[in-house]
Order: sequence, then C-alpha cells, then structure tokens
Amino acid sequence: MGPAEWETFYVIVGSSAAALTGLQFVVVALSADVTVGHGSDVEVFATPTIVHFCAVLLIAASIAVPRQTPRTLAVCLAAIGIFGLIYVVAVTMRVGRSTGYMPVLEDWIFHSILPIAAYTIILTSGIGASSHEGGALYFIAAAAVLLLLVGIHNAWDAAVYISQAKRRRIEDAEASAVPSSGTAGGVEDAEEP
Repeated sequence: MGPAEWETFYVIVGSSAAALTGLQFVVVALSADVTVGHGSDVEVFATPTIVHFCAVLLIAASIAVPRQTPRTLAVCLAAIGIFGLIYVVAVTMRVGRSTGYMPVLEDWIFHSILPIAAYTIILTSGIGASSHEGGALYFIAAAAVLLLLVGIHNAWDAAVYISQAKRRRIEDAEASAVPSSGTAGGVEDAEEP
C-alpha cells in the first residue's frame, strides 16, 4: 500500500489540522485581553499546539507530493521527526522552568510524553519508509492522529484555562467595586429617624 491509497485519509487529517490551527489563532486573539501568566507560558503551552497541527499538515503534504519516491518520502518524514523531537525537548525544558503555572501530570503527558512518542514514531517510520513504505505509512498515520489529538486536547485545555482566568478577573473586579457594608464611598451611613 503506497501513499496514493492514503490520499483521502491525509485530506481529512491535513484539513483538520489546518482548520484547528486557524481556530487556535482565534482563541489566542480573543484571549488577548486576559492576563494568564507570563509570555513564556504562551511559548510553553500555546505555541506547541500550533507546531503539532502544522507538523500534521506537513506530514499530509509530504504524503501527497506527486511522484514521491520511498527515499524522498523517508527524508521528508525523518526531517519532520527530527525537528519535532528537538522542538518538544526544548519545550519540555521550558516547562520545567515555567514560573507562571506549575504543570501537573496531565500537562507532562500531553505536552511532553505523547509528542515525544509521536515524533519518535515519525522519525523511525520515516527512516523505515525507504525500505518498508507500506508498513511505515500505518505508523506515520497513527503518529499524525496522535499529534492531532494532543493538539485538540491542549487547545481545549488552554481555552478552559483562559476562560476561567477571565471569569476570576471579572469576579475579582466586581468584588473590589462593591463598597463594604456601612460605608458609601468612605462616608459612614447616617441613621434615619
């Protein structure tokens, strides 16, 4: 089974990754008025989601290139795997130094462990694609779907975190605007006869 048989799969996966990338841009733009940590938190938690979606898009594009040979496909996929691994390792190191938000186990799983697994599969399957193209394509497909699911999880997690931060900010503003009982603008209420 060669890349041509995977065309429909990668049209679906690639277009999903592209659409989700656009939605992530919308989430980031809508949250611009909400302060949710430091700029480095965006690099650690938001930007990798875009990178994973773009990696899926690159995989889909690599598979769809006309007259792609097993050797050129292997080079494309191995390159995506190498660059993805380097990026995720760098992000993982930044997660450990994050000061605005302390990651929990779920964050480590979805921001480090699963992406490292996916890019490792892409790298090793990419290398294997030159000699065992048919089998490697199944592993590449699994890794692409894994990255898509990781990106969806992380985008949802970020959207929920941002909405909760916005709600807390509104509640804090409302609480500080309510005058304390017995005073109005710092003047004691006078008793009426």
